[in-house]
Amino acid sequence: MLRSMFSAVSGLRSHQTMMDVTGNNVANVNTAGYKAVRTTFQETLTQVVRGGTAGGGNQGGTNPMQLGLGSAVAATDLVFSQGASQVTGRATDVAIQGDGFFVVQDNAGTNFYTRAGAFGVDSAGNMVTPDGLRVVGVNGPINVQNATDVSVGSDGTINGRVNGQNQVLGQIQLARFPNPGGLTRVGNGLFDAGDAAGAVVLGAPGDAAQGLGGLQSGTLEMSNVDLAAEFTNLILAQRGFQANARTISTSDELLQELVNLKR
Repeated sequence: MLRSMFSAVSGLRSHQTMMDVTGNNVANVNTAGYKAVRTTFQETLTQVVRGGTAGGGNQGGTNPMQLGLGSAVAATDLVFSQGASQVTGRATDVAIQGDGFFVVQDNAGTNFYTRAGAFGVDSAGNMVTPDGLRVVGVNGPINVQNATDVSVGSDGTINGRVNGQNQVLGQIQLARFPNPGGLTRVGNGLFDAGDAAGAVVLGAPGDAAQGLGGLQSGTLEMSNVDLAAEFTNLILAQRGFQANARTISTSDELLQELVNLKR
């Protein structure tokens, strides 16, 4: 009975994590570039009560007797399916159609990666994220100077008018990873490249040889959260939590009966 209690406690923890993950997905349903997270479970230790035996002669073999000892969260995986596109009409809002990440850089020169393309231009002419990180182009951080009528092409080329003349102001760079699931979230829609993600591949948007998608200006890629699936997961997590709590209360009742046998 103690074994059943400990197993149920592990189940409570696992389903609580599932509810936490689902709640965060739902909270970010309207966050540009957000990628949903999926929870998967695994069984924990298994106790072998009796080993199996091989058959021989006229004697048949027996299977081992094993008892499970609960569950645990195996992984919380990022789901990198394409999110829906929302038309904004802003020339500096850019969505990636296909694989790839925008490369952005902080003041210390550290690169981060994001799918959120809500860019703007600061007072110094730098193309930046809402948090002030500079957008990195093929030739370094992008600066549009004092250009007007700025536009972004599907290949990431940025055009604008400087002193009444059309000029190419730069080209947005994209990054791709062999294992994007190995990226580390650092908040604000940003990812940090770790060893698990593999070596970064850099290139221009639309470079098929590098497996990079194209760009669509005037739009934003929204969250890929599926609300119907998330609410279903929430119900499953709630019922799983309730079932494990019921296992604990039932085991407690059985223990109480054992204690009362002495009376």
